[in-house]
Amino acid sequence: MKIMTVISGKGGTGKTFLTASFASIAKNKVMVDCDVDAANLYLLLHPDIERTEIFRGGYEAKIKQEKCIQCGKCLTVCRFDAIKTVKNKNGSIDKIFMDKLSCEGCGACKYGCPVDAIEIKEKESGRWFTSDTKYGPFIFAKLDVAAENSGKLVSKIKEEAYKLAEKEGADYVIIDGPPGIGCPVIASLSGVDLALVVTEPTLSGISDMKRVIEVAAFFGIETKVVINKYDLNIENTKKIEQICKERNINLAGYIPFSEKVPESIVQTIPYVEFSDDSVSEAIKNIWSNLITKGQYEDTT
Repeated sequence: MKIMTVISGKGGTGKTFLTASFASIAKNKVMVDCDVDAANLYLLLHPDIERTEIFRGGYEAKIKQEKCIQCGKCLTVCRFDAIKTVKNKNGSIDKIFMDKLSCEGCGACKYGCPVDAIEIKEKESGRWFTSDTKYGPFIFAKLDVAAENSGKLVSKIKEEAYKLAEKEGADYVIIDGPPGIGCPVIASLSGVDLALVVTEPTLSGISDMKRVIEVAAFFGIETKVVINKYDLNIENTKKIEQICKERNINLAGYIPFSEKVPESIVQTIPYVEFSDDSVSEAIKNIWSNLITKGQYEDTT
């Protein structure tokens, strides 16, 4: 089983558009959307959800009103201004309560409370889903608004995807990774065979590509690059080629610009099914390059 994560140093480079086409092309695989903060691959794959699980990724404090003596000790302990008060007409504290959106779940208030009126409990941070599509099994997740620990959720759905892939005897696990270089990206790269970086010939695209390549290199992960919309700026495309050459990174392929791409997204259809043109041909060639060269040999 080969595991590939499609990543990009920044959003908007075409990472999900490419991954959706891989879902259409590849045989015997499990798909995973690890962009849990803003999952959108499901819009193109149209999953039938078979299983829904609650994700608990952090902690929150709760004040037991029946025990609280309104001493205000917790107010002096909390460093996140998460504890609020309601005062009576005389200006004295009538009630102390927790602002859930501000609470970091650190537990300092619990240790500072003299009457043990504060409890720390796990909180629901989102949900993850196991589904079936016409392209095969698909696992994705949705983190709640303002929820944290997205890296933990990424690790969870990757673990579930590996179990499912082993059960199904899949040849590939294809991961649509999150943008950037933060914790969710690191979690999506952990233990994979290949990092496929999708970039674009812009200054920001080049800068962020270099950053995410460095992250993959730090973990010793084989890396290849795809240049999307390469023909919009040939000079910057050549800069990307030079950067890859200097770092001994192979270019998996080039995708030309097409105004049909946003049309396919609006109609929620993977591009290789939407249009049989130079863009589709380029995507098919990229997949062929990945599975026929080096580590990614075709097992079918």
